[in-house]
Amino acid sequence: MGCGLRKLEDPEDSSPGKIYSTLKRPQVETKTDTVYEYVLLDFSMEGSRPTVQYVASLCELPQALQPYYTQGYVLTALHPIILSVGRTRSLPFSLLYRAILARPRPSKHAVSMCHSVPVLRVEEWPLPGESLTGDIVRALIDRVNSSARGGVRFVGSVLQQAGGGGGSNGRVPSPRRGCRSPPRSPPRTPPGDGDLEENTYSPDLRLLVFFHSWAPGCAPLDSLACQYHQGALSMRVSRKGQVVSALEADWLELTAAYYRKGWSLVDSFVYWDTPKVMCVSGDPVPRSLEGLFVYEERSTSPPANDTIVVEQWTVIEGSNVKTDYGPLLHTLAEFGWLLTCVLPTPIIRHDSDGNLATKQVVFLQRPVKMQAASPKNQDATASMQRDVSTRSVSRGVGSTTPEELSPTSGGIGGFPVFGGGYPSALSHLEEGGFEQDDGAAEVTCM
Repeated sequence: MGCGLRKLEDPEDSSPGKIYSTLKRPQVETKTDTVYEYVLLDFSMEGSRPTVQYVASLCELPQALQPYYTQGYVLTALHPIILSVGRTRSLPFSLLYRAILARPRPSKHAVSMCHSVPVLRVEEWPLPGESLTGDIVRALIDRVNSSARGGVRFVGSVLQQAGGGGGSNGRVPSPRRGCRSPPRSPPRTPPGDGDLEENTYSPDLRLLVFFHSWAPGCAPLDSLACQYHQGALSMRVSRKGQVVSALEADWLELTAAYYRKGWSLVDSFVYWDTPKVMCVSGDPVPRSLEGLFVYEERSTSPPANDTIVVEQWTVIEGSNVKTDYGPLLHTLAEFGWLLTCVLPTPIIRHDSDGNLATKQVVFLQRPVKMQAASPKNQDATASMQRDVSTRSVSRGVGSTTPEELSPTSGGIGGFPVFGGGYPSALSHLEEGGFEQDDGAAEVTCM
């Protein structure tokens, strides 16, 4: 008997994805006052293709996304599609990135307000050492909070390494035009560890940090003086050599306490790299990985949030993304679910057609509907989960019933807007799940 994590899934599992939720399926599909619209855009630093736009650097994203911002869309998450951590060489498409933009569906009665159009800006922060550590990430969060006190909101970050392989995503081109590198002191270290000297910084390892800012007097009240907090992130993993081949985490248990406070999950950091000293000494490779979630606390007192977490395979055919979490995202948008974070993983396989497939973890949230709350004496099973059928999410690894993701007409500025959601995308959520309660979330014993 034990509580929490199930037995780690078979590394050869061909399930297309899993959905975890704090709600039963009927509650997930409840209409709300807000309906979102999403645009999924792919960018590459290797060259343009019909569905991919070329950028010399991610620092050019604010300019590339400006046509969408003028129409009310804002960036909610940015992530690499392929994560080459632990491999001796970078994989194809290691310089392919996905930007997710969202906006509330315009209402005929909506009044235009200046705070509806923030400005996206990016800063480049050099990092010490060759990989992330807990102390470095905590210092980065302190620096994010320092920036937030100036009236900006943190959107997310991307770790990049310009010189040679390794790091978070292999070799990245050197051009950095468009990035702000303000003359600020390096992230501080915890008391007693001494200040980090300038010569300890790698010129190649850097963090691109994205913020939203507004013209004076135009920022939404709940965006002023946001605070950012760290939360634990722990995963159980299997490896093939130094490469992570499977992972599992109790996503709901890790995040529930923060969502109940009304906080939003906005970013994540995972220490994917195995410490080199362990490889040299011959010690066993660790079967767990740690990291930190970053949560946003707004200055107002928002309601608690429900959440959906999706472990989803993305399949790349040729040079384009063939299937991913897009259809499910569009389905959930109709019920007011907002995507706030995507955690890429280094898990990579090939499907039966030889296409490259990688797993990502998608986090969505929605304010709790008070009428959906259950009596306090009703059981709460925060670890509710269910495999999603091949047809319900998208084409999975090894699937024989492909569901194509094709651009629809009416794209914005020449970019594709992926097709509408699948009506049956949530059909396999179990009848039963975690209900909001004042007490701590309970975990089903396995």
